[in-house]
Amino acid sequence: MWVSPTPALIVLMMLMTAAVELPNEDYMRIGVIASIAHRLPPRTYGPWEQVAATLTDGFVARGHEVTLFATKDSVTSAWLNGTAPTGYEEDRSLDAKVLEALHVPAAFERAGDFDILANHFDFMPLTYSRFVNVPMVTTIHGFSSDQILPVYQAYDDIAHYVAISDANREPSLDYDATIHHGVDRKQFTYVAEPGGYLLFLGRIHPDKGTHLAIDVAESAGLPLIIAGVVQDENYFRELVEPRLNGKTISYVGPVGPAERDRLLGGAKALLHLISFAEPFGLSVVESLMTGTPVIATPLGSMPELIEHGTTGFLVSDVAEASAAVAKIDSLDRYACRHDAVTRFGADRMVDEYLALFAKILAAKSPRHPGSIQSVGSPGLFSHTTISTSPARP
Repeated sequence: MWVSPTPALIVLMMLMTAAVELPNEDYMRIGVIASIAHRLPPRTYGPWEQVAATLTDGFVARGHEVTLFATKDSVTSAWLNGTAPTGYEEDRSLDAKVLEALHVPAAFERAGDFDILANHFDFMPLTYSRFVNVPMVTTIHGFSSDQILPVYQAYDDIAHYVAISDANREPSLDYDATIHHGVDRKQFTYVAEPGGYLLFLGRIHPDKGTHLAIDVAESAGLPLIIAGVVQDENYFRELVEPRLNGKTISYVGPVGPAERDRLLGGAKALLHLISFAEPFGLSVVESLMTGTPVIATPLGSMPELIEHGTTGFLVSDVAEASAAVAKIDSLDRYACRHDAVTRFGADRMVDEYLALFAKILAAKSPRHPGSIQSVGSPGLFSHTTISTSPARP
């Protein structure tokens, strides 16, 4: 038989509910929109996906409620919301545009579930941002061409842009911060005594200077190991493959985390002789994390990442790079590790993003003047949880 609760019982129930829902003042509900070109974390290549995965797990470790929008086969400590079965770069039978058309709206249909969105999927999510009241931080991982710039400019009035290096800031855009990428130190083994080879790790593409790395290795008289995805087949076939001999110059293909760690730690130096303004260069800080110094051209972010004469050398051509190889043993490998841990550790990156999120949420003025009210149903597709945070205005 139903018995109506007494006023005292009602008050007690209200107090108990309030006690359960009382949050940590820094608690946030975060939605992370990742790339679906590859799963998270990537099996081999996938710098955007690697950064998004590192941040997501870092947010969870700090006690926040995090939902990751990524491929269904992604591995994460957060809640996973996936519409794509796997990365479209990993299964070429999949239609990238169709998968993107399902992936991006899935996040915005749940916008009411979050305090803030973290976009790591280029410009497309920006086109939905005026339809919700939830602020979105967009990390610009680089500009694939000038043709995508108008989209960023069109949403500059409401967007919160993060640059991944000062060198990659676009003068026509307003940025909330520059936050360098960070890597998990536990995934990289410090090696005090390396092997006797040089390493190229990255996309096989003219911009990355694979053929220049071969020139330097041959000039220095040292073996070169080439690892990475072939992004330009003609370049590989014409300028790289004919010079492979399986002994002094070898290509081992794309490598996963364990093999990447082994190759980086065992190298005398990483050769990063790029010919374009690199937005960041994740392999550079991964190399430093193992203690291996980097020889690079001073383009893009390289002067921000490499301490010339301490963690590597910035060079202008093959001759200077070859001379740098001859001096590489004079560098302190532990100094490389220490610099990487201090400046490019995952914890520092996570902390800086969380501080930016908190700053944005603390601002009282609305970021979407005149925008349409949130179109997503707050509970749509939601997993069943007990809320530990009151609804934010």
